[in-house]
Amino acid sequence: MALEMKVPSPGESITEVEIAEWLVATGDWVEKDQAIAEVDSDKATLELPAEASGIITLKAEEGDAVAVGAVVCLIDTEAANPNGGSQDVENAPSSMGGGDEGGNNGDVATEMKKDAPADKSANSEKAPQPAQAKETYASGTASPAAKKILDEKGVDAKSVSGTGRDGRITKDDAVNAKPSMGTPGAGSRGESRTKLSMLRRKVAERLVSVKNDTAMLTTFNEVDMKPIFDLRKEYKEDFKAKHGVGLGFMSFFTKAVTRALEMYPAVNSMIDGKEMVSFDYKDISIAVSGPKGLMVPVIRNAENLSFRGVEAEVKRLALRARDVSITSS
Repeated sequence: MALEMKVPSPGESITEVEIAEWLVATGDWVEKDQAIAEVDSDKATLELPAEASGIITLKAEEGDAVAVGAVVCLIDTEAANPNGGSQDVENAPSSMGGGDEGGNNGDVATEMKKDAPADKSANSEKAPQPAQAKETYASGTASPAAKKILDEKGVDAKSVSGTGRDGRITKDDAVNAKPSMGTPGAGSRGESRTKLSMLRRKVAERLVSVKNDTAMLTTFNEVDMKPIFDLRKEYKEDFKAKHGVGLGFMSFFTKAVTRALEMYPAVNSMIDGKEMVSFDYKDISIAVSGPKGLMVPVIRNAENLSFRGVEAEVKRLALRARDVSITSS
């Protein structure tokens, strides 16, 4: 008999949960009260225990949002234990030990998994390689729909690699294109995405709501800057004579921020829908007063710059801002 496992109610006002992680796979033997999944709700992350012993069949994927009371898996309570143990709950600890037969089955499964990638790689070697796009007059040309999207984003078509026929820029290329927002610095410009749990998403949503709907309180933290003042006073003349730029406080602040972001990478992230996007580079913006008001140019890959590099970049951006020659590209 197949027992239907339904999502229990984790609390009042919660109508759905999300399958954060399956701890078992389809075809596995599970014991009664064994944790088979972790589910996220708006308020907490909970474990889902098996209601009986048997062979499990999953009916939902990781990341699926399922309603409370929905069937997420089936447990065949009449199936024989492949490990040779008894279905009796009292014998559950001994059956979980895994004898020689269970170990052999595990070895066979491991070998099959090892062989699978090799087969895929062999097939991929035989697969025909896609022909390289030839350069034509249409290469790098955006379609009307793509051109409209690029114009709205302020992205130059020359900076987008087209994936269409003969290198044409398609609508998908325009949608996925990102504005450079400045000349990239020397270094990595990678990013990683991590899916947020329902709890984390709800907390973020509430924090943004509080920020928008309530009065903000400003706090001031005092820092002893005397060591920085003394260090700058001692070396500023030699620094300017050697590097041709003055030693200001901006380089100290910038290096302090980049090191702090190394220690706390979550701060160097943003939320995009249901995901947290983390960056492996540190872009630091600075405020510069110009004829048209305050501007905030960005120092790219500041983590790779020395004190001289930071001061030289600050000077360059400040001069361009005051000459009204700085752009968003």
